[in-house]
Amino acid sequence: MPTKFSKETYLYWYELMQLIRQFELKSEEMYKMAGKIRGFFHAYVGQEAIAAGCMTATNQDDPFITGYRDHGLALAKGTSADACMAELYGKATGCAKGKGGSMHFFDVKNKFFGGHGLVGAQIGTGAGLAFAEKYRGTDNVCLTFFGDGAARQGMLHETFNLAMLWKLPVVFICENNGYAMGTSIERTSNVIDIYKLADAYDMPGDKVDGMSPEAIHEAVARAVKRAREGDGPTLLEFKTYRYKGHSVSDPQKYRSKDEVEEYKAQDPIIKVTATILENEFATQAELDAIDARINDVVEASVKFAEESPWPNDDELLKDVYVDSNYEFIVD
Repeated sequence: MPTKFSKETYLYWYELMQLIRQFELKSEEMYKMAGKIRGFFHAYVGQEAIAAGCMTATNQDDPFITGYRDHGLALAKGTSADACMAELYGKATGCAKGKGGSMHFFDVKNKFFGGHGLVGAQIGTGAGLAFAEKYRGTDNVCLTFFGDGAARQGMLHETFNLAMLWKLPVVFICENNGYAMGTSIERTSNVIDIYKLADAYDMPGDKVDGMSPEAIHEAVARAVKRAREGDGPTLLEFKTYRYKGHSVSDPQKYRSKDEVEEYKAQDPIIKVTATILENEFATQAELDAIDARINDVVEASVKFAEESPWPNDDELLKDVYVDSNYEFIVD
């Protein structure tokens, strides 16, 4: 089947999605081993196409910010599996020095600004990052991710208003996996098509197949182009699905096994694999070799985390307060 995307793009999508999938599955395994990973844990399994499509439609300098289901996007932006796994373990070598845990990944070097545990808080912060890029005169666009539950927060409406008023270079992305924790969107709102919320602010909005990296790439590319040209934000609703529960403690009694299996039939990794093989971009043996390499990376990340030191006690209050001697310079 002919495709408009290149061999290199498909192989990139395949490798990134497999890295996220295998990292999440291994992390969950280590969580369930007593004392290895503690606190909350929200897996990205099933939503990998979003990270893949967004990466090929943006530049490395474009900042990303998201909520607490953050492991996949951190890996996509370039945070190493070692730093991610060490953070889950609470080790000093983690991407947030072991002080953030699963919900608070952070990597300034790779323009990944969290990882935020407060539902919807990152929406306003994402607009703030976009404001900073515009103020500095850069060409960067901030991708701000949130879930369908966060779309019910007042922060979204306040942010949309200012983002449109100031024509901020931001793309708002709702990863709509159907359930805010365990409550379906139909039980929380009269508006079940979240992208339509953009209409109240004269903001472009669109609903996109969140299980297709191709559709995601095209939608994000359009929105990013609009933002770079100074025309302001876009709201994209990605219809996706998480195969796991809201967190590892979720018994998932609110949905049927048949529903989960129905979505697994749309698995983005399976679909990308089929496209690669049909177009002879790679053989199954070559894909197996990629899988083996990723497995080695993930296994090595566990070893790295196990052998890394705990944070020192003197790290407790570091990075909490701003240095009072800091000078603000206003042009």
